[in-house]
Amino acid sequence: MNDSPTAPLGFAGLLTGGWRDAPFQPFRPGVEIFEIKTGAPAVALLRYAPGARVPKHRHSGLETILVLDGAQSDERGVYHEGTLVLNPEGSVHSVWSDAGCVVLIQWERPVEFIEEDAA
Repeated sequence: MNDSPTAPLGFAGLLTGGWRDAPFQPFRPGVEIFEIKTGAPAVALLRYAPGARVPKHRHSGLETILVLDGAQSDERGVYHEGTLVLNPEGSVHSVWSDAGCVVLIQWERPVEFIEEDAA
């Protein structure tokens, strides 16, 4: 996309439900992305369909997640709407959402996938 913040309703509008109208694109099976800022750091919205998963990956920099809707899970627990999750550099996890969710995510640097998507 681009290296400057963009959002059709402004950043505050995205956080207060404007994400519902964001132009999401396919990202991984069952997960869609709306890129707000590319580069380093990258900022995006991720929308998980019910049952969607992101395979195990390692963080090469800090990842910050704010759950905007629904609940997201990893091996450490379930994170409901309003939860802020910090995944430090070097941490490893997989991510899923049983009922679906939308998260605001910031990656300091790209992740390294250590497992592939399930067929």
